[in-house]
Amino acid sequence: MPRLHYFVGIACSMLVTGSFAQAQERTPAQQALASARFTIISPFPAGGPTDVLARTLAEGLSARYGQPAVVENLAGAGGNIGMERAKRARGNGHTLLVVPAGNITINPVLMPNFPFNIQRDFTPITMLANTPNVLVVHRDAGIDTVDALIAKAKAQPDSLSYATPGVGSGLHMAGELFKHNAEVDILHVAYRGTGPAINDVMAGVVPMAFSSLFSVMPYMQAGTLKVLATTSALRSPIAPELPTLNELGVPGIDVSSWYGLLGPAGMESELVQQLAQDAAEILAEPDIQARLTNQGMSSRSMSPAEFASSILVETREWEKLIQARRLVAN
Repeated sequence: MPRLHYFVGIACSMLVTGSFAQAQERTPAQQALASARFTIISPFPAGGPTDVLARTLAEGLSARYGQPAVVENLAGAGGNIGMERAKRARGNGHTLLVVPAGNITINPVLMPNFPFNIQRDFTPITMLANTPNVLVVHRDAGIDTVDALIAKAKAQPDSLSYATPGVGSGLHMAGELFKHNAEVDILHVAYRGTGPAINDVMAGVVPMAFSSLFSVMPYMQAGTLKVLATTSALRSPIAPELPTLNELGVPGIDVSSWYGLLGPAGMESELVQQLAQDAAEILAEPDIQARLTNQGMSSRSMSPAEFASSILVETREWEKLIQARRLVAN
């Protein structure tokens, strides 16, 4: 897989304003961040939500610190290639990793030979954004409601299958949780990415999928795919017309796709705090908020401590499901 680069370089004198205009007004952490270019690693191909957030962050950091920013799309091995690159980088705040939740909360307990220890190898900085997950069906699948889907799955065991972007993804786990709580058996079909998964649902090869709203919003708006429900506990403000699985009689499901910002291990606390603040302020800008909403995402910031704690809590919850379902990734 070739390495793709996205370059953001803008003249310092044109973009560095306000408290960032003069070096003497910066804090030591800001001075350190303004000393070199940034590399933002996206461990998946260009075009997806991870990449969109990496590019957005690159633009914002470049504007704030007057330094070029490069997005490296290092896809492969389910995200492990990009994560390895980030792990080996210096912890000076100039090499950062944007990663989906599944890579840091699911894969560590699903994959027997997972090559990373998240707490030891990385520094959690902040959550960036989330997007609701949805259960979608092909418009000609003959399944118009969640009740109809469950009834068919129970009447014809093993007759249905669902597509996801891959084993260990949050969408895979959303499907497993649905199967567990609805007491149905539906075959999981893992693809190498969201694009191929949704393409096969569109073609009718697989009748249904668990996907992020980000990935299916254009097809939902065009009526090509039918969205039956979201997998969030509450209706999403982005698409409030969509009911939740909880509302439709499948309780205990609260799975959204979120994306976080990490750095290599050993980063100084001041740098971590500053980058968390920078990310929150960049994503809170009105034009960025509008851009994210149009793509089915909403920003969500956390302090580094809150983010680190949430990773641990979510990992333990997924471990319970993985053990209950006796799941294992090869």
